[in-house]
Amino acid sequence: MSDEPDGRGDAHGDEAAAGGATDEHRELTAGLAVPEMDCPSCAGKVDSALGRVDGVTDVALNPTAGTATVTYDPDRADESDVVAAIEGAGYEVTGGRLGGEGSADGDRGGTADGASGDVAVAPPSAVWTTPRAKKTWLGAVLVVAGLLFEFVLTGRNPAVASVLGVPLTLADVLFVGAVAASGIPVIRGGYYSALNRSLDIDLLMGTAIVAATGIGYFVEAATLAVLFSVAELLEDYAMDRARDSLRELMELSPDEATVRREGGETTVPTDDVAVGETVIVRPGEKVPLDGTVIEGESAVDESPITGESVPVDKAPGDEAFAGAINEEGYLEIEVTSTAGDSTLSRIIELVQGAQAEKTETERFVDRFAGYYTPVVVVLAILTAAVPPLVIGEPVTVDLAGYPFVFAADWGTWFVRGLTLLVIACPCAFVISTPVSVVSGITSAAKNGVLIKGGNHLEAMGQVDAVALDKTGTLTRGELAVTDLVPLGGADEETLLGRAAALERRSEHPIAAAILGRAERAGVRALAEPAGFESLTGKGVRADIDGETYYAGKPALFEGLGFDLSRARAKTDGGVADGGVVTEGDDGGPGGAGDGAFAEGSLAALESEGKTVVLVGTATELTGAIAVADEVRPESKRAVERLRELGVERVVMLTGDNEGTARAIAESVGVDEYRAELLPEEKVAAVESLRAEYGEVAMVGDGINDAPALATADVGVAMGAAGTDTALETADIALMGDDVAKLPYLYALSHTANGVIRQNVWASLGVKALLALGVPLGLVSVAVAVVVGDMGMSLGVTGNAMRLSGIEPESYE
Repeated sequence: MSDEPDGRGDAHGDEAAAGGATDEHRELTAGLAVPEMDCPSCAGKVDSALGRVDGVTDVALNPTAGTATVTYDPDRADESDVVAAIEGAGYEVTGGRLGGEGSADGDRGGTADGASGDVAVAPPSAVWTTPRAKKTWLGAVLVVAGLLFEFVLTGRNPAVASVLGVPLTLADVLFVGAVAASGIPVIRGGYYSALNRSLDIDLLMGTAIVAATGIGYFVEAATLAVLFSVAELLEDYAMDRARDSLRELMELSPDEATVRREGGETTVPTDDVAVGETVIVRPGEKVPLDGTVIEGESAVDESPITGESVPVDKAPGDEAFAGAINEEGYLEIEVTSTAGDSTLSRIIELVQGAQAEKTETERFVDRFAGYYTPVVVVLAILTAAVPPLVIGEPVTVDLAGYPFVFAADWGTWFVRGLTLLVIACPCAFVISTPVSVVSGITSAAKNGVLIKGGNHLEAMGQVDAVALDKTGTLTRGELAVTDLVPLGGADEETLLGRAAALERRSEHPIAAAILGRAERAGVRALAEPAGFESLTGKGVRADIDGETYYAGKPALFEGLGFDLSRARAKTDGGVADGGVVTEGDDGGPGGAGDGAFAEGSLAALESEGKTVVLVGTATELTGAIAVADEVRPESKRAVERLRELGVERVVMLTGDNEGTARAIAESVGVDEYRAELLPEEKVAAVESLRAEYGEVAMVGDGINDAPALATADVGVAMGAAGTDTALETADIALMGDDVAKLPYLYALSHTANGVIRQNVWASLGVKALLALGVPLGLVSVAVAVVVGDMGMSLGVTGNAMRLSGIEPESYE
């Protein structure tokens, strides 16, 4: 039993009192840490034990995280009953806390303050100093001593006892002592497995140890007990290391916050901070909760949330995420969500839930293991019983030039059957996929990519085509000034100043882009315009310094009498690099050659997908300003990298017009584009891509593209940090606005699939080779344990942890 029964009992009583509910249908949820439950067969045993507890209504077990979340009726059971059942299955409960009251229909609920009953991951364990480890080391010492007396100091190995008339030497006693020290925990685990009707490794090994000891094979029994116990410790250590990545996510969330209350500052647990309160974050501290900056400026490292390594400047009005690190300045932040509802909390919760989503490979492995173990157990029994009955006399068989002697004695074939029992355990085979999934998902989360299930991780690595939304994905999603073309005697400052004055009262996105450019350029403010008028669909008009100025589409100025036919002509001449045009002799209404465009200049700008705004009076042009949704600088390289990694087709889908779509598509280098699409037409486009190429990933903003994201095999949302809809609707979320994470996501998923395949087939291959060698006498019990069990379990875990080394490329 656990060392903390009283603490758990008190927690239960306190929580029940706090609930104070008299509703006979209420339910409570207990989140418990069960570190030794680290494989599916372990979870099956615990699930079976909990299923026999009256009052337990729902069980969620996560062996890769070592946690159990149990919902029960408090009128029929309490948390001590739950703990007793788990420990009755042979697994120690090292900690837990009681969650909140649930609904009558069994849905798990939170407490009134939003706390959850879930334990995200088992705490670190001192694997090498546990009671189990100490018994293992004692058993190892006894085995070494026994082998020394048995095979080296044979003259000093007298008979020291007798059991049922059978003499026991000093070495035998040492071996039996090793079995008692290291083997009893295994035998006890096998007993619990038998009670729970679970044909797992504990039952197989426990049976083998008891059988070998019972017929006097003390060397084999002691060796098996010690080596298997060492293997179990090594596997516990490897799983504990694999859980470290989950713990790192948990550690990102601050436990305390400095809050301004009653005119002073006080430090309180983050769970006690309410929405609307003000938290203070000094240099080097973590932002404790999601909120809005209300005072101060600073650079904030948001890499724990978005994966973006470059600190983001924060000023009043900007959003801040819990877990982000304040680099240099002082910030006051108004809290907008509680600790349980922060973006970081949702990430941790979704990552935790993602581990429960089995991949297709994992489901296949589980099905296969269900047949594999009983079949090999039957073979082990037949191996031990049939050859001595059939062979009679020893038989020598020549295999590839090597003679193999098939002895007829019962002892030899019993040991070989024992060896097959060891090989019957599919432990490494079964954990090969879950540890890979956990490693991949947690690695992605630390790099700003939230994968909501192992099935999505697996699917992303198999996509044949990637469909990309344009706005907000390949582009920034915000209009910006790209070109300034002053004409006549005007310069860029004059052009910007007049345009900003005209657009000052406009609420159009183009006006915001022009005003933003003027502010960044430090253009001085002009006189307040008078007589402002919005010319619907064309532009604006206002008086500046007593003269009427216009800003708007070229069609507005053509209506004023300007001849822009040559500027609109389709030609390759007269355009400088970047779309900045030179002057020509196209006159305005008065034929003013010094205020004219070069031939084809407007056509050139528009062909690049830009919107052109002309500025001037009714008789003279001051210049032109080109505005566009800027292509992200990393988009082109991201598309190239996807193709290099093996994606067959990269397609852009957009609702924009043909000209803009063509310009952006050529700029970023996609294989094809489809323009002027309504949301339902994007769905049809995704379906057509699936029909033509196979599996498709759709990348969008998670809101407008929700139907297309749902239709694709994998839906990937951009910039999902702080966006509930994107987090809920997408299969995968790129937390930052960084399309460069897309190649990383594909590379990680593709590599994860390779690692899973390697682990599965290596496990099966090694088991098969060992099984073939057993009847030939080539594989001993020690080799079966060290190579087939311990070696492969460590091997698949180490191979899976390679995924944590994959990092996004830098496109700077």
